[in-house]
Amino acid sequence: MSETRVMKSYEELEFRDDFMFGKVMENRELCREVLECLLQKPVGELQELQTQREFKFTSDGKPIRIDVYNEDNVGTVYDAEMQNLNNHSIEWHALPKRSRFYQASIDIDYMNKGNSYDSLPDSNIMFICTFDPFKKGLCQYTFRERCDEDNNTLFNDGTEKHFYNCCYEGEDIPGDLRQLYEYIRSGRAGSELTRKIDNAVIEGRRNETWRTQYMKERVIIQDAIREEREEKEKAQKRADEAQKRADEAEARIKVLEAQIAAKS
Repeated sequence: MSETRVMKSYEELEFRDDFMFGKVMENRELCREVLECLLQKPVGELQELQTQREFKFTSDGKPIRIDVYNEDNVGTVYDAEMQNLNNHSIEWHALPKRSRFYQASIDIDYMNKGNSYDSLPDSNIMFICTFDPFKKGLCQYTFRERCDEDNNTLFNDGTEKHFYNCCYEGEDIPGDLRQLYEYIRSGRAGSELTRKIDNAVIEGRRNETWRTQYMKERVIIQDAIREEREEKEKAQKRADEAQKRADEAEARIKVLEAQIAAKS
C-alpha cells in the first residue's frame, strides 16, 4: 500500500474509481450491459452478482477482494476489475500473475462447495485498465490457452482473460466500446450506455449509505497506511541500531588489532 495514495472525497468519485465502479455495477441490468459492451457478445441473465467479494481459504492465507463477481444463468462466471495505476508502475501491478491468482481463487471457491472439477464453469477475468497494460498500443488484449505447436488447437479449459486499454483512442473498435473507453478516460458520456452509467454515478453521489460505507473504508485504508508507515519506521530504527552495533563492534576489533600489533 502506497504512502502517497490520497483517497478522493466522496463527491469526486467516478466510475473509474473502485468503490463507485463496484456500487454502480450492483445494478444487474447495467452490469450486464457493461459486460456485453466489453465482450462484444450477449451475456446471460445474471444470477449471482457480488461486489467487493472476498476470497480467503485459510486463516493465514492472503485474501483477495474482487471488484465485481457474477455468474449468469448459463453457468459462466465474470470477474470485472477496474485498474488504475495509483502512482505505481505497470510492472508493480503484475496483472498476468494477478489474473492467475484470481482465476485460481474462483476455481477453488467453486470446488470447496462440493463441486467436481469437470463441472467448473467457464470464466472471464476482465481487467478494465486506465492505462495500456502491455504497452503494445492495442485496444485490448485477450488471452486463451492454445498449443504452441499448433495455434489452431485450443486448450479449451473454459478460461479467458481480457485486458482493456481504455487510453486507446483509435477509431478501429466498435463504437459502443470506444464510447465506454472515452467515458472511463474523460467522464464524457456520449452513448446510451455511458449516459446510464453517468446517471448512476450522479445518483450514487447522493446515496448517504454509500457515502458512509466509503468513509469507513477511507478510515480503514488511512489507518493501514499509518500502521505501515510506523512499521517501516520501526524496521528502519532496528536496522539503524543493528548497523550502529556492527560499527561499534568493528571499531573495537580494530582497536584490539592495533593493540596486538603494537605489542608484537
